[in-house]
Parts: sequence; structure tokens; C-alpha cells
Amino acid sequence: MKKMKKLLQLLAIISFVVLLAACGSGSNDDSTDSGESEGESGSDDGQTYTVGATQIVEHPSLDNAYKGFQDALEDLGLDVEYDFQSAQNDQNNVKPISDGFVADGVDLIFANSTPSALGALQATSDIPIIFTSVSDAVGSGLVPSMDEAGENITGNVDLHPDAIQETVAFIEEYFPDSAVGMVYNAGEQNSVSQVDAVKEAAEGTSLTIVERTVANASEVQQSTMTLVGEADVIYIITDNTVVSALDSVVGVANDQDIPLIVGEPDSLAKGGFATFGIDYYTLGYRAGEMAADILTGEKAVREIAPEYPPEIQLFLNKEAAEEQGIEWNTEWDDTAQFVDKEE
Repeated sequence: MKKMKKLLQLLAIISFVVLLAACGSGSNDDSTDSGESEGESGSDDGQTYTVGATQIVEHPSLDNAYKGFQDALEDLGLDVEYDFQSAQNDQNNVKPISDGFVADGVDLIFANSTPSALGALQATSDIPIIFTSVSDAVGSGLVPSMDEAGENITGNVDLHPDAIQETVAFIEEYFPDSAVGMVYNAGEQNSVSQVDAVKEAAEGTSLTIVERTVANASEVQQSTMTLVGEADVIYIITDNTVVSALDSVVGVANDQDIPLIVGEPDSLAKGGFATFGIDYYTLGYRAGEMAADILTGEKAVREIAPEYPPEIQLFLNKEAAEEQGIEWNTEWDDTAQFVDKEE
């Protein structure tokens, strides 16, 4: 009996140990399941988005805006795959690019320039569109007003309301009685609106406006040359066609000692003398922040009103001033920021 009793006690102990092991095993399984669940949740939070990015042509201003856009989305922790396509300054390429984005079902279109934004808007009324590097979003028909986004489109513009007035006032003060030569592509709506604004700002001043139009970048140098002997100052606005061939304009300005006024600091770095401008990287970064809100569902497109750029300021290139025979005014040392010419 004693032996039997001891045997039963031993069996009870063994059963208890086995039971504990089973419970321990069940606990580990629960932990594993919990870990897998957390991993799946983390994957949902780290969703990958597809952005179709397009611009009319590749030049420093637009390229910097695109870089700022990408950096903003990365800084905000979004995993984004980009399909970047340049129209190579050919309007015929704009529509196929946007149509391709729609066919591929991208989550958002980043339209970097007026032609690109118009092409995207014509291609879709469903996919969200964020634009930047646009001079006149209302006049070009992208948005109803600068206080109201479109149904599926919003963004920021690159032309501060005071930029052209400030530029014309600068020319009037330091280069009075000048004929101001302007070369631009009349096929770009943003350029036409800027030239009209320059003419309006020049009314009542001592300045006269001399226009030359081009259809493509290959015509820029010859058109600029026709200004020699007629224009005292050259003013190149943010026209994508001309800015993409700005080196040829700089060459004429330097050879002929003609002050070259430009529309933004990136053109200053290419050899322009002066601008009242903004930073395109900052514009692109802000556009990226808008895109992040839309992609993550924090805001709808209609909840994000279009925006003007931050305050403008005077930028000068001292080396360009010397190359263009400009007499330096010591007032500029206190009022301007300086941009060095790219090597």
C-alpha cells in the first residue's frame, strides 16, 4: 500500500509539471501571436504611397522644388514611391504623362509648373493634385481663388503678389529711363500674366517694355541678341522655356554689359544680377506637407487653401554685376542677400 501511495503521488507530481509546461507553452504562443499582430499593425501604419511627379522641364528652380517636396514627405515619415517624368519642355508630352498617372492609379500627382498642373487637372477629377512653381493659379484656371482649393487640386504659387512691383521699382530707381527687354514663351499662360503685370507696374514710370517671344529653348539666344542696342536692361521672368536656356541670356548680358534682372534666386546663381525672389526648395517642401496631409487622410484637398510664398527679399550676385558692367551701389550692401555664381 505504501508503495502504491508513493506511486500515485509521483504520478500526480508528473501530471502537475506537464500541466505547467503546457500552460507555459500556451503563454509563449500568445506572445508570438501578439508580436505578429503588432507587426501587421505596424505594416498598416507604414503604408507605401505612389506619387506621380511631373514638371514641364528640368532646371534648377523646378528641381529644387521637387527635392523639397520629397524631403518633406520623408521627414514626415511617409514611405513614397515616385514615378517622375519630365515633359522635356514639350507641351505635347504633358497630356500623355498625366494620362499615364491616371491609368496607373497613383495616389497623388505632384505637378511642378503651370503646364504640368493644367495637364493633371484635365486628366483627372478624382486623384488629388498638389501643384507648385505656378505663377497665377487663378488666372490659369487651376483654382477658383487663392482662398479656395479646387475639388481635387491645391498647392502654392511661386509669384509673391509684390514681386513684380518691387522688381520694376528697383529698375526704375537704379536704372531709370531704361528700355526693359523681356524674352518669354507666349504659349505659357504664367508668362503672359507676368508680362502683363510688368507692363502695368511700369505705367507712370520712366521705363518702357520691349518684348521678344520664343516657342522653344533653341530660339532664346537669337531672340535675346535682337535686344542688343534696343534694351538697356533685360528682365527674365519665371518662364520655363527661357529659364531652361538661361545660360545663353547670361552670355549676351555679360558680353554686351546689359544688367540682367531675373525672377528667382536659382537664376541668380546661373548668372543673373538681381531678383526679388523666394526659395523654391521651401515652396516644394510646403507642397510636400500639403501632400502628406492628403495622403494620410488628415485633410481633404478642399480643406487646404492655395498659398502664396513667404515674404520676398532682394538677392544680388556681385560677380554678375561686375561682368555686366554695373556700377555697385553701397546701399545694396545693407539691403540685399548675396548669391554666388555657380562654378
